Amino acid sequence: MNRHVLSVLVENQSGVLSRVSGLFSRRGYNIDSLSVGETEDPKVSRMTIVVRGDDYILEQIKKQLNKLIDVIKIVELNTQQSVFRELAMIKVNTTMETRAAVIEIVSIFRANIVDVSNETLTVEMTGDESKIEAFINLMDKYGIVEIVRTGLTAIERGSKQIKDQRKFEED
Repeated sequence: MNRHVLSVLVENQSGVLSRVSGLFSRRGYNIDSLSVGETEDPKVSRMTIVVRGDDYILEQIKKQLNKLIDVIKIVELNTQQSVFRELAMIKVNTTMETRAAVIEIVSIFRANIVDVSNETLTVEMTGDESKIEAFINLMDKYGIVEIVRTGLTAIERGSKQIKDQRKFEED
């Protein structure tokens, strides 16, 4: 199944997230990741929704989203014309012997240490999914205590803006 990234502008009101996620659950569609935040207009929020499915499923999702009164615009983003990022915080076990090695890897990945204890380091990193996965794979041997990830956020490259596009289109 293909992975699709939808950028959805919605009214910034209570209940909108529930209606959108309810639409997916009622139809049995899984959301791989979902991030939501206020835009430059405080009355509007942007949802970045990552889903997997064939073209038929994607078309059904778009049609159903368009039926929701709170949905302003839907754009499918592609990897060549968009910037994708994710934030992750990874708590890693460290000992006196392993701490320097972990810190060196953190530096190589241009990540930040945001918390230190006697037994762990908490690392914050931003990047595309492959960068975060590569870091997590390297940290596995030290022992990952916890991971929290924001989910994908995305924006189109260049001067193109979602609000300047038709209500529904593919990038």
